[in-house]
Amino acid sequence: MQKYLFKVGPVGLSDGPLLPGIVDFFEEGVAAGKGVVELIGTDVAAFCDDLIKDSPTYADAYQESIRRESGAAGK
Repeated sequence: MQKYLFKVGPVGLSDGPLLPGIVDFFEEGVAAGKGVVELIGTDVAAFCDDLIKDSPTYADAYQESIRRESGAAGK
């Protein structure tokens, strides 16, 4: 998960609610006696994609900057 999330780069990863939420999720799972696969399934990428589906990523920010530069260059 760490490698995936650091590669995809949700903008608010380090200071937003995502990491504490993940920790809470796993702590609750452990308390309920569940293992990681039981909690997230076998497709880690799909689980992570679902976690960040509404979060802007660095890739989104980069694409937006390219669009702005292209628009400014065309004027």
